[in-house]
Amino acid sequence: MADTAEFTIEGEKYEYPVLSGSCGPDVIDIRKLYGDANVFTFDPGFKATASCESGLTFINGREGVLLHRGYPIDQLAQQSSFMEVAYLLLNGELPSKDEFEDFERTITLHTMVHEQLKTLYNGFRRDAHPMAIMCGVVGALSAFYHDSTDITDPEQRTIASHRMIAKMPTIAAMAYKYSIGQPFLYPDNSLSYVGNFLRMTFGVPAEDYRVNPVIERAMDRIFILHADHEQNASTSTVRLAGSSGANPFACIAAGIACLWGPAHGGANEAALRMLHEIGTPDQIGKYIDRAKDKDDPFRLMGFGHRVYKNFDPRAKVMKETAAAVLEELGVDDPIFDVARELEQIALEDEYFIEKKLYPNVDFYSGVILSAIGFPTTMFTVLFALARTVGWVAQWNEMISDPAQTIGRPRQLYTGPEMRDYTPIGER
Repeated sequence: MADTAEFTIEGEKYEYPVLSGSCGPDVIDIRKLYGDANVFTFDPGFKATASCESGLTFINGREGVLLHRGYPIDQLAQQSSFMEVAYLLLNGELPSKDEFEDFERTITLHTMVHEQLKTLYNGFRRDAHPMAIMCGVVGALSAFYHDSTDITDPEQRTIASHRMIAKMPTIAAMAYKYSIGQPFLYPDNSLSYVGNFLRMTFGVPAEDYRVNPVIERAMDRIFILHADHEQNASTSTVRLAGSSGANPFACIAAGIACLWGPAHGGANEAALRMLHEIGTPDQIGKYIDRAKDKDDPFRLMGFGHRVYKNFDPRAKVMKETAAAVLEELGVDDPIFDVARELEQIALEDEYFIEKKLYPNVDFYSGVILSAIGFPTTMFTVLFALARTVGWVAQWNEMISDPAQTIGRPRQLYTGPEMRDYTPIGER
């Protein structure tokens, strides 16, 4: 590609530089286009617009590639841990043994929440959706932690980042406990990040809770696979909120609100609902035919991806994890039989192969979480818990970028032209 791109607008020619990243397509720098030519570009959904410069995550949807700081997601999920991936996203490099132990200890010491924060939960109805609770409680954190809201202070940004990552499992577990009428459990510093979350979620004060290592590893992988995913809707929301100078807790709350949308964070819940609708393996053929029928509104959820035009690189690891969890728990449920057979058919059917409708990460994650015992209302909460690491890293990167300015998308206005006001008595 040329070093510059040329535009001809109303007979006038304008040239703009073409920028190259370390991976991915080149981008045309059109920041001066409006000032030079008095025109905007039109890109609904920002599908062809780079809104920022980032060194965190790279996706090649055509090739099915997902990298965090250059490391393939499958290698991280198979060999690393969620805490190590969190360190990587925040700091740019994998930690040494001492660095990792120090980071893990720091996160562990931040897992408790302010005691008064518990009273917030009592203000919600018992049947409140856990995501509604998460939005409210996370947004309220800035009312409890005044010493880490100055975004101009790098040290306060670091403290806020550690607090968000550490407290999110506690907040999520408390949201679950509140919804089922069980007492909150304080964090246990002797457990891992994931083990502690499982205990706070499923444990009770009346007896000891033993963390199942297979389930612990499965949840750790799920968190890794959801840690960051480039400039998706919720991450862009966090960045846009942060561009105004909002405190980090408010920015993460905005991301949670965006993630709650069914088109974003609710995909695994939708996939599980679909499996329940199919019901039994003998009904799969009927639903496959419906999915192929253009006149039928039914769609197979958990297949294909708007970014990946090939196999979702996270799905292979999630598939292996699902098999391990189902075997460990010995779950006997026709829904899981439906999932296995539907997956096999989709991988062999020419219709799905031609359209590249492979099972994605959401297809498997819903099956795993259901088998472990999470209700579907908690699925997006777990997504938010894991994605907090990515949101915090993206927010930090944005704040540190000298070229960052407040977000201000433009529009193609199609309303009435200027007209005079008519008094109400004359209309």
